[in-house]
Amino acid sequence: MPVGGPTGGLVLRRAIRGQRRRVVSASLLGMTHQGCEALVPVVIGAAIDTAVATGSAQSLLRWLLVLGVLFLVLSTCYRTSARIAEGAGEHAAHRLRLELGARVLDPRGGADANRLPGALTSIATNDARRVGSVATVLPYGCAAIAALTVSAVALLRISVPLGLLVLLGIPPLLWLGHRISRPLERRSEAEQESAAHASGVAADLVSGLRVLKGMGAEAAAVARYRTTSQDSLAAALRAARSRAGHEGALLALTGVFIAAIGIAGAYLAMDGSISVGDLVAAVGLAQFLLGPFQLLAYSNAEFAQARASARRIAEVLASPAAVDGGERQPDGPDTGAGHLRLRDVRLGALRGVDLDFPAGSLTGVVTRDPAAAHDLLLALARETDPAGGRVELDGVPLTELDPDRLRRTVLVAHHDADLFEASLLDNVRAGAADSAADAVDAALAASTADEVAALLPDGADTVLAERGRSLSGGQRQRVALARALAADRAVLVLHDPTTAVDTVTESRIAARLREVRRGRTTVLITTSPALLAETDRVVVLDEGTVAAAGAHTELVTTDEAYRTAVLA
Repeated sequence: MPVGGPTGGLVLRRAIRGQRRRVVSASLLGMTHQGCEALVPVVIGAAIDTAVATGSAQSLLRWLLVLGVLFLVLSTCYRTSARIAEGAGEHAAHRLRLELGARVLDPRGGADANRLPGALTSIATNDARRVGSVATVLPYGCAAIAALTVSAVALLRISVPLGLLVLLGIPPLLWLGHRISRPLERRSEAEQESAAHASGVAADLVSGLRVLKGMGAEAAAVARYRTTSQDSLAAALRAARSRAGHEGALLALTGVFIAAIGIAGAYLAMDGSISVGDLVAAVGLAQFLLGPFQLLAYSNAEFAQARASARRIAEVLASPAAVDGGERQPDGPDTGAGHLRLRDVRLGALRGVDLDFPAGSLTGVVTRDPAAAHDLLLALARETDPAGGRVELDGVPLTELDPDRLRRTVLVAHHDADLFEASLLDNVRAGAADSAADAVDAALAASTADEVAALLPDGADTVLAERGRSLSGGQRQRVALARALAADRAVLVLHDPTTAVDTVTESRIAARLREVRRGRTTVLITTSPALLAETDRVVVLDEGTVAAAGAHTELVTTDEAYRTAVLA
């Protein structure tokens, strides 16, 4: 989906348009149901005038049969309409969730800028549900309007003044209802914004719970969430009060309107302008009108909340991309592709970096500045384009390559990569091709993750806890490394893949890494001497520039800064 453009109104229209057939079907059935409901008091009034007043049993039986048919039709239409309308709402919300998911996962990025993961989750669940409900309530609104129309026509047949009272009174009521819904719309948006922020803070605190406990900062975290939660509660209460006031005001207006119809009908009956049966029908219609007006009030409130949620969804869908998308396709690995090069790259802590990673090489990068390592990873993964210079793959600037295809060629495995709540084997083969069973086995062996699997109750089929927390830090790193290796990308960038692994295991991983990545370009951003000893060449970054380059053994002997960074 192209990034940028959609507004809240467009999101609402797309939600309805995507479920057009269901909405139309539910609306027609709902209108039939409400029309039959409106005819019930009319039939009862006719039965009083033509059967009860005359004492005709045959006429009474005929009218009772008509009533039975009406109830059969209206009950059938109601059940069917409700089922279709609810299905339309669920399908519309699901489609919005898919669009939001596609935008968040767009290779160009940008959707998560200045948004906590919990906030995005709230938008994809609560806001999508509210916007999707528009496809549900629209048939109810159409049915209510149909009921008012049928009632007005029936009252016109009974008495022109009664019919005109309904026809002329409905538009002002609808306009007033729309005006009254404005505060609800504003407060509903504030409520959803506060709830999303609270969800984001909660998810952020839970993910860093171990760190908080280690620092003894639980009290500060609790205080932070308490403040956020109280703000969210206050916003929710304001929205609830606004909705209560909105519905109360509409019911009061409706009550006055219905009372006016009843009084006018009673006056006409006393004047002899209408019969007793007509009076019963008029009073019955006046009481019945409460239902359609309540439906309109409900629909109006749902639309007000949906408009607020639609604007929040539109903001995510219209988020500017972090990087521009190119159209060229990278060369395949079978053509010798994988030559990665940085030319005078300036990004954050990087100040004019020139690096060359030949195809098929195993290169180490050493830097004592975490910011420089982070910015280098961003540039190689093309999560951010450099402020100056450029990064090339096989001589082609990354800016000219399709981001999705680029990431199928270049895999950057961050140090803090999370595992999924799935089996160990499913985690490892998450990025591998369906037919890459051999690559998965080789990756498990190279990372020694097969030894981790052997210690688990169900072996590689053991389901891991959320983010792999059922494993130790070293075990998680080995499984994450296996996943990166199993993907078998032409270019693999690994950032500190063995910091939590014991020395003996790290040496075994280092010895196997070269073999499993033979013929593929591999970049190791690390200070591990065991890993660096297996590389073809090591590049040292200092103060954002290339300070030295050479073999590991050579640098250990001749470069004191390198020796301090690696062996200290």
